[in-house]
Amino acid sequence: MPPRTRKPRARTYDSAKVRAAVTAQFRHVRDAAADLTAEQLAWPTRLGDWTVRELLAHIATAMDTVSRTLEQPAPPVRDVALLDYPFATAAFAGTVDQGTRAIAAAGEPRELLARAADRLAALLPSAPDERLLAARMGAVRLDDFLVTRCVELVVHTDDLAAALGTEIPQDRQAVAAVTRLLADALAVKAPGGSVEVRVPPFAVVQCGEGPRHTRGTPPNVVETDPMTWIRLATGRTSWAEALDMAKVSAGGERADLSDQLPLMS
Repeated sequence: MPPRTRKPRARTYDSAKVRAAVTAQFRHVRDAAADLTAEQLAWPTRLGDWTVRELLAHIATAMDTVSRTLEQPAPPVRDVALLDYPFATAAFAGTVDQGTRAIAAAGEPRELLARAADRLAALLPSAPDERLLAARMGAVRLDDFLVTRCVELVVHTDDLAAALGTEIPQDRQAVAAVTRLLADALAVKAPGGSVEVRVPPFAVVQCGEGPRHTRGTPPNVVETDPMTWIRLATGRTSWAEALDMAKVSAGGERADLSDQLPLMS
């Protein structure tokens, strides 16, 4: 995990909007999975050798984690913050992979999704934002954890759409939350102010060692759209690919983020 010597000021998220975004995006996933055939469930994804079946099982598990941790006793103290999440996921990748395969082999994906949605609907509305959860990453506030569920949903909805060769709606508020979190994570990983990274309309951050920009037009600017940024930050698209497809504009001698990406995978 990178040093936190120049962590940006913690961003605040509108809890009501995040909760609504989680619910809406989870519904989009369930709608997309509703009529899939057995053949489609066996289609490959861009996630190693996971099929659509494993991908859906993982989404269901990621969402059911909210309910499961709400049913457990609250930890005594918070020991992780939201910006710790992007850097913590790699440590659990092996465990997540093994668990996902076992769950996918034992259950029908649409039933897993339906049960997770029902449990979430029953438990989440009455749970306060400050409730601490014993998540895999550590003791975290519920409102912060729900932002991480936006990451799971938005990123894996995109994976699912790519696997199925179709478009699946992405909730605007969910995409906004993910864009901002991953932009802030870049500022943590590469502290400084020599490069301005713009992801309109949701985020602008400065990062990178070198002369700090203070006024006027920045000498080093990177700009892209939210979904391209999310794909770059999570390793779905490489820096070179995004440049080749003209999905990123990068101006200035320091406007190269290839050494910093992906932020999480």
